Amino acid sequence: MKYKSLIITGPTASGKSDFAHNLAKRINGAIINCDSVQIYRGIETISASPFENITENGFDEIDGVPYKLFSILPLSEHISVADYLKLAKDAMDEVIKMGKVPIFVGGSGYYINVLVNGISQIPEISEENRNKARDIVKNCPESIKQLLPEDFVPMDPQRNARALEVFLETGIPLAQWQKLPRVGALIPNAYRILVLPHRDVLIERIAKRIVKMTQGNALIEAKKIIADGLNEERAIGGTQLCKMLRGEISEKEAIENWTNKTNQYAKRQRTWFRGQYAANLEILHVPTDEDIERVIQKIS
Repeated sequence: MKYKSLIITGPTASGKSDFAHNLAKRINGAIINCDSVQIYRGIETISASPFENITENGFDEIDGVPYKLFSILPLSEHISVADYLKLAKDAMDEVIKMGKVPIFVGGSGYYINVLVNGISQIPEISEENRNKARDIVKNCPESIKQLLPEDFVPMDPQRNARALEVFLETGIPLAQWQKLPRVGALIPNAYRILVLPHRDVLIERIAKRIVKMTQGNALIEAKKIIADGLNEERAIGGTQLCKMLRGEISEKEAIENWTNKTNQYAKRQRTWFRGQYAANLEILHVPTDEDIERVIQKIS
């Protein structure tokens, strides 16, 4: 093969996971997760994990294809991008020792970014500041802009917390740290595939998938989140289902809100991929067997 590793990414519900699995079967590959939600255990359905309908034999293999970094962390645990990079390196080393091709699959831009470009040289964050940042984001989100520099643009809760914890720890804005040379790139020369169906196709697939999830194990997962007092905000859908189960919103409202939030997330993903991800190959539809053949020809 011309390439020692591959990255397959795209928005949620694009069909990248099934495509990656089928490709792995053809090229003796192993799947390594680069999705920041599917790394958590107990929300396999809510997070649309490849393991959402698999309840036996753990999270290490599907149909003979090895899987790494899926469902490895409890919802109570926090993971930084630096933590992920270390886990990804170990997983990649394991895959190579197995004599297989590492195939990184997921839609989290900041994970993909560190895999390809390395990570900023930000000091380790203390547990005190990490917890303080998350408490502020959860309970006083309106104060984030007051605590951070004027040019900070609020993002999703996880990124807000990251910016805040870095500033609390170092007194230096995250954006300034990110301007320094990066280190630790793991797969700078990977073959990069972008699965990017039309927006209307994604909207339809997202709507159908969420209805199916709600009728499946997603409610069981949400009930356990509530019972165990776990973080219901790890994945889009967790908050909506937990609110529904507590009687705060109706099922219709939960599904509508979950669908809207997911569509918004997919839109942000599409924007990031277009501006930040230099793909070797773009697949502008839900992938088919013909696309697998096309990839094999490109990388052989």
